Amino acid sequence: MAGKARSEADAVEPYDALACTHTSLRRAARQLTQLYDEALSPVGLTSAQALLMAQLHELGGAPGEVGPSLQTLSKRLAIQISALTHALRPLMRDGLITVAPDSADRRIKRAALTEEGLRQTRRMYALWGKANRRIEMALGEGAAEQLRLLANRVASPDFRKTIEGTATE
Repeated sequence: MAGKARSEADAVEPYDALACTHTSLRRAARQLTQLYDEALSPVGLTSAQALLMAQLHELGGAPGEVGPSLQTLSKRLAIQISALTHALRPLMRDGLITVAPDSADRRIKRAALTEEGLRQTRRMYALWGKANRRIEMALGEGAAEQLRLLANRVASPDFRKTIEGTATE
């Protein structure tokens, strides 16, 4: 079979992990996640849990407030409801958040921080801020803002539409 023409698979260029945007972003995200997780360990939260609690707080989920629906929260976090409910379980178990049916429409579930959850969130903000400042210093002036702008651009629905509109196959 030595004389056969090269197959289509043989003609494909080898994968270059260092030139792959996806690989680079995944590696960077894992590194940043580890750094933030370590910084937040004194309050017993992971960076994912801290983000969830911060979003709850931002969306009106302080103790005594109605709090966002799980649907709203999942859209804000860009995750599926099943992943959100899975992520909420340990926070509920630890008494940091509550999830309850909406008073007007029992089909809708709403999440809110407990008093302890609010205290934990405030402690987390201080640790998060210190970690963020260290990362910004390590990246250099302006680089952290550029990185956030690019990441937010890639995460936007418009970016996805652009990519889908440029498909050539």
